[in-house]
Amino acid sequence: MKKTIVLSALLLSFSLGRAQQISLTEPEIKTLKNEIKSKAPVKALYQEFYATAADALMQAPNPIEKVRSQGLLQGDPIKTASLKAVEDMSKIYALALVSRVSGEKKFRKKAEEYLTAWAGLNQATGDPIDETKLEDAVTGYDLIRAELTTDQQAKIDNWLIKIADSEVNSVSAEPGKSTAKNNWNSHRIKMIALISRVVHSSNYDVYIKEELEKQLAVNLNADGSSFDFYERDALHYHIYTLEPLLKAIIALNRSNNSNYFDFISTSGSSVKKSVDFLVPFVTGEKRHQEFLNSKVAFDKARANNKEKDYQPGADFVPSKGIVVLSLASYFDETYLRPIYKASIKGEAYLDWQLVLNHVRKPFLQAN
Repeated sequence: MKKTIVLSALLLSFSLGRAQQISLTEPEIKTLKNEIKSKAPVKALYQEFYATAADALMQAPNPIEKVRSQGLLQGDPIKTASLKAVEDMSKIYALALVSRVSGEKKFRKKAEEYLTAWAGLNQATGDPIDETKLEDAVTGYDLIRAELTTDQQAKIDNWLIKIADSEVNSVSAEPGKSTAKNNWNSHRIKMIALISRVVHSSNYDVYIKEELEKQLAVNLNADGSSFDFYERDALHYHIYTLEPLLKAIIALNRSNNSNYFDFISTSGSSVKKSVDFLVPFVTGEKRHQEFLNSKVAFDKARANNKEKDYQPGADFVPSKGIVVLSLASYFDETYLRPIYKASIKGEAYLDWQLVLNHVRKPFLQAN
């Protein structure tokens, strides 16, 4: 049965000028500017975004009607075209970020061009693995939304709302399907949560709470492992389900001060327990051979297609877990130590998520 969570653009006009909940607020942008000026490692990371934004100024948007990569092998022309098109997402984020930091309007104008091009062509599919690839556009839009005209907001909002509604009604979430509790569902919940925060609507709040708490109970285990870890026999997928969950709960924390990081589900699981489960694999105390006993046929197909990240028996690469620990350090800075241990740079390691954590919650140690 189709769920009737519908957001009308006419009901969203009240949100003009409201604070960014998934990107950076005005005070946080001010702090970020100071960090860029005063700390060389932060400036170096920002310069990468500036270079991407500068290149994007010289390029035209490349929207695609439907993003399609899920279930397709590397080299498939449909997948190749989609992956090429969604390269626009990182450009949108870079353009929006540089616009806010530098104050140069040309970057915002180009971000608007990309966003309106995608809003005018791209269609919602309800496939969470395909539509999760639009995340950077959502976050980039959040950075500049308040600066756009009402008409521009309405067009882009409507595009994102259709995506959120398609995810609410996604066939992947139907009871009895593994995709209703594996990483697909984590990405689905993330996209609904992020979009609802960008358009500043509470219409999805009850649904997000119910779906998130249910997902934490069925996707994560009380011992810290996950459904994905055992289904795929791969930490790759333990990470792939934790990453969207962490992004969703950070957005919720920033909007309503909820703490789903330490929240204990009805099954005794928690995001914290599942992050802690990953830590010894990131520090090298434990090893795991990936995909040896995956129950998913597509993993074997990718291995046969010579896709290097899916070869059965390959050792898990500890540094690949840093993405989860960086997100988790938003809630708990003790994860900085295993991050540094896993990085070849040691305590000099810095990624953009750690910069964002510091700007939002100034506990990050100086590098």
